[in-house]
Amino acid sequence: MSQIFRTGEAILWFPSNRVARLFHSLTEVLVSVAGRPAGMDDTGADEYEIDQEVFEAFVNELARQYLGSSHVIMRSMLEGYLATALVLVERAGGSVAALSEAIGLDPRDISVGPGGIGELGDVERLRQLAAVHAQAMSR
Repeated sequence: MSQIFRTGEAILWFPSNRVARLFHSLTEVLVSVAGRPAGMDDTGADEYEIDQEVFEAFVNELARQYLGSSHVIMRSMLEGYLATALVLVERAGGSVAALSEAIGLDPRDISVGPGGIGELGDVERLRQLAAVHAQAMSR
């Protein structure tokens, strides 16, 4: 069995039930991290409807937080979700502005070790992971 992620009539992704539920659940949890709505609704008919504009803004905010974080655990937790979400945004014809902006250190999640403040999120690493996810995401 599988479920559908769509925006309007466009099918963005057709994952298995378990993967779909996990992605949707993660989306709901990350609403509080992003501080904005996700624009994703479970229709109850094995489908998730995505409001492209709202979801794109949601993913953009999470990408800003990922890129501005020096906390390796925070980045790691966001990275897998973001890679999948970036594919959905792009398949819907959108883009994530944060990936081409200069993002400074976000003071909410600073990690300081023996070498000082840790590295910030890596755009290229995120893009590469998104490319791997895109190949695995059927539609």
